[in-house]
Amino acid sequence: MSENNGQDVQGAAEKPAVPLDEYGKHYFERYNYADRPLGRFSMYWFARRYYAALVRRYAPARGGKLLELGAGLGHLLGLLQDDFECVGIDIADYSAEQIERNAPRARGLVMSADDLSPFADGEFAVVVALHLVEHLPDPADTLRQVYRILQGGGLFLFATPNPVYSLRRFKNPQTDAIGKDPTHINVHPPAQWRAWAEQAGFRVLRHFGDGLWDVPYLPLLPKGVQFGLFGLPALFQVLTRTTWTPLALGVNQIVIARKP
Repeated sequence: MSENNGQDVQGAAEKPAVPLDEYGKHYFERYNYADRPLGRFSMYWFARRYYAALVRRYAPARGGKLLELGAGLGHLLGLLQDDFECVGIDIADYSAEQIERNAPRARGLVMSADDLSPFADGEFAVVVALHLVEHLPDPADTLRQVYRILQGGGLFLFATPNPVYSLRRFKNPQTDAIGKDPTHINVHPPAQWRAWAEQAGFRVLRHFGDGLWDVPYLPLLPKGVQFGLFGLPALFQVLTRTTWTPLALGVNQIVIARKP
């Protein structure tokens, strides 16, 4: 985690370095991917279906073009490829291979979200970035570029860690789900992301948390008990496709924004 995590870095003299050697197949075998299963009925499986439902609800219309920044394993694109003309970009060659496998009707491109100049103004109806912006050296610039490539009324949905959620004081910030990944070079509190989104021109529709799933928080209770105690509200939000969780109760923050 960078020294600027949780701080406003606007006007900083230097951008944090991008640890490019961390990306590739091994990235998907380490950090948060390694800690939990990815199969059917896993937390990852439910989360991708939740995000797909949010896209369908808030997108201006189905049938337009959708871009996912940092498409990872391509599972979200696989869920949405029947609703939109899907394009996924990622810096890792391995990701493009996984998009072809898990979203065969989507187009996978190896490129960085730092530079979206290959895309035309207003080309997309939807842009999604799940756990991507915290990896960028200048996320505010990428938000401005996303605004440019979205059509009027277009949807921008992104999720990123929340370094100031309520129970993080009980975790080791160097080894928890947020801090253990060295590619998290731009982790900021909710106010900063909202400010950057609004400065780019977006109207923020929803800004909420994803739940307290990064157990354990307490030393004596078994981890499974704590997951039931702290994590079940997050599961309820996912199953009901709602957006009610306060930011203070989310390990991650989710932003649903629209280009006016």
